[in-house]
Amino acid sequence: MLKLLFSATPSGESRRVSFAFLLLRVFVGAALMVHGYKKILSPFDWMGPEAPVPGVLQALAALSEFGGGLALVVGLLVPLSSLGVAITMAVAVLFHLQRGDGFVGGWELAGVYFVAAVFFLLVGPGRWSADDRIRPKL
Repeated sequence: MLKLLFSATPSGESRRVSFAFLLLRVFVGAALMVHGYKKILSPFDWMGPEAPVPGVLQALAALSEFGGGLALVVGLLVPLSSLGVAITMAVAVLFHLQRGDGFVGGWELAGVYFVAAVFFLLVGPGRWSADDRIRPKL
């Protein structure tokens, strides 16, 4: 169970790779927090009164964006938060495609967040993360 919450650091990770992981994780996480901020302030109805999505699912999406972004910035529980972000962004991409939105100005940002979340889900947060500091103590 703990392996699902805390991922292992890739063996042999250099300082340059560690810095790249940190830079990507903090930037993507901060951007997710900015996108989720307004949603987390009104979690059950941020999509408006005509939304086809129930309020509970809207709240989960808001938590996934803001909370998942915060978790990425800190590097804590990255596999779990990345899974939530990946699912949320996959749904966002599908919504944009259903509306007929194109790539640019439509679903590209959700697609980028999806790919980044899958990256961190598969590879982990890197050496310079809270996960890496906590994991050896387990």
